[in-house]
Amino acid sequence: MKSLKLLTVSFAVGLSLSGCSTLEEESETEQHTHEEKAMHVNGDIRETTSSASKLPNFLTEQPDNIQTIYAAVPAYRGLLESMPCYCGCGESVGHTSNYDCFVHAQEENGSIEWDNHGTKCGVCLEIAAQAIVASEEGKSVKEIRSIIDETYNQGYAEPTPTPDI
Repeated sequence: MKSLKLLTVSFAVGLSLSGCSTLEEESETEQHTHEEKAMHVNGDIRETTSSASKLPNFLTEQPDNIQTIYAAVPAYRGLLESMPCYCGCGESVGHTSNYDCFVHAQEENGSIEWDNHGTKCGVCLEIAAQAIVASEEGKSVKEIRSIIDETYNQGYAEPTPTPDI
């Protein structure tokens, strides 16, 4: 996870943390054909792959640091479901945690419905990277949650309605 530590630094320096970009809302019935399944929901692309090891096609043109975070997210599901997101996605698209910024659904058969929301949002990416790095450093979920809440509680949108730990 050394590469995630470097990503955290690069996000702090290189990404604008003003929130998520917005796109015109698109209807849930609009479909976009990919190798597997993809659709547009509230301006975000959702794509289903057979497993966590197969990243969605929408990441193909994304920088390596974004692909690295997406690849790590499924392994840290429990952690990221305990972390709120402060980009405004709780109100705008109904997310309940930082995990939702990357994965819409993870099925028992291993398939994943990915969400490209995180590709457009420095806040989402930074929270995920910080949480994963802190976990790798041995911090507890409660400690990490405290760090995230303290970092983003002022100057950012209302957090997602992530339950307290």
